[in-house]
Amino acid sequence: MELTKSKKMVQLAVAALEDKKAEDVKIIDITEVSVLADYFVIASGMNRNQVQALVDNVEESLAKEGFHSRQVEGYQTANWILLDYGDIIVHVFDAENRLFYDLERIWRDGKFIDAKEFA
Repeated sequence: MELTKSKKMVQLAVAALEDKKAEDVKIIDITEVSVLADYFVIASGMNRNQVQALVDNVEESLAKEGFHSRQVEGYQTANWILLDYGDIIVHVFDAENRLFYDLERIWRDGKFIDAKEFA
């Protein structure tokens, strides 16, 4: 698999999330269904501190490789933090809000990809 810029960002984000024990990490390829981005990376944390730690680790890992988020939404409340990297969008939820917003259902037309494909 050729590692495009967006795939490299997904790989770094997933590794950073797993490093901080994110729960239920999902990758959705949305190239065929949206112009918003190429991929969504969705993960959960157990509490506000873990959700923020997950996001901090993603930002740090991607920044080391020269990728910087265009926008960060929701950091203070930490029930749903969105990191917009242009080609990929990382969503980190607490468990309650992940169930409530159910992005996996909303974006079910996308292609779900196993994180191992990016390892």
